[in-house]
Amino acid sequence: MRVAEPPATALLGFVDTVGPVAAAARVRAAEVSSAVLAETSSRRHLDLAESDLADAAHLGARLVIPEDEEWPGWQLLCLSAASDRGQRWAGSALGLWARGTASMADMFDRAVSVVGARSATSYGEHVATEVGYGLAAAGMTVVSGAAYGIDGSAHRGALSADGVTVAVLGCGVDHAYPAGHTTLLDRIADRGLVLSEYPPGTTPAKYRFLVRNRLIAALSSGTVVVEAGVRSGARNTATTAAGLGKVVLAVPGPITSAMSVGCHDLLRTGGALLAGSVAEILEAVGPVGEHLVDRPDGPRRHTDGLGEAALRVYEALHRRAARSTAQVAVESGVSLDRVRALLPELELTGLAERCEEGWRQAPGS
Repeated sequence: MRVAEPPATALLGFVDTVGPVAAAARVRAAEVSSAVLAETSSRRHLDLAESDLADAAHLGARLVIPEDEEWPGWQLLCLSAASDRGQRWAGSALGLWARGTASMADMFDRAVSVVGARSATSYGEHVATEVGYGLAAAGMTVVSGAAYGIDGSAHRGALSADGVTVAVLGCGVDHAYPAGHTTLLDRIADRGLVLSEYPPGTTPAKYRFLVRNRLIAALSSGTVVVEAGVRSGARNTATTAAGLGKVVLAVPGPITSAMSVGCHDLLRTGGALLAGSVAEILEAVGPVGEHLVDRPDGPRRHTDGLGEAALRVYEALHRRAARSTAQVAVESGVSLDRVRALLPELELTGLAERCEEGWRQAPGS
């Protein structure tokens, strides 16, 4: 994990072929293919395994590898599949450094990623908090990146619901990044996990946050974008999630807000489903049939159920002045014989009333 910058797809394939122990020895000796050598040549001399494990233990963190029972192999399988299709950005992880006592074993079976802009608006932060709270209250693990703005709000919302939340970092788990979220990351580790594929001591870098976005997308059933610019890390995560075959949802915002342009573009181009509520998110990402949303019915009209001809006859009647059957036929365009048959039916349903002068709409209909 020290000798290559993720996602090192050639190294991953080599490890899968010969095993990690043999791969480590051959990488140090440069007895590898040119593709593996290109990924490892600048760092193959590094051998910090013992110190990395010691540093992690000092932090209360551990290294989780594919051979461990809690390894989220099913969730990360989509990365391997995408890599096999030639998507070089989609390589899986050699291992995950985990800070926190919670087990990954079942944590990602019901998980939703919530991402968005760092410079979020008050609207975006409010929505992200509500989404994080609602998802956690429904038993979902909330996955995000612990950044300022939407990420932090989603984490806080989940914690407020006494739920489980996971932060995936683009640096070592020993780095509290951003520094202003030190306390938040401690709270996340208490209830969930702080994860990274980068060894302890790895410093934050912009490209590493883009790389870690594939893990945020892969570890959940779907990704919700609350606010995002057209070119942004959140939009990158949404594109990655779609490329992995995951559900992508976007929260609409004011059309005047620059922070909602990315969400609106996803919705306009069909790149995301509209997320209008927590219930709609749960319906989209939850197990089939478990979180079905009851569609609100509009107000029922007294004329509901009438056929086209009957409705035209009813609307040809006046509320006060009575009309003859001939007048109703002319007004409605329905044949006279048909009008004579329909008017008694309307009377039986309480919609029409017979009087000395002819027919009119029944009072209160």
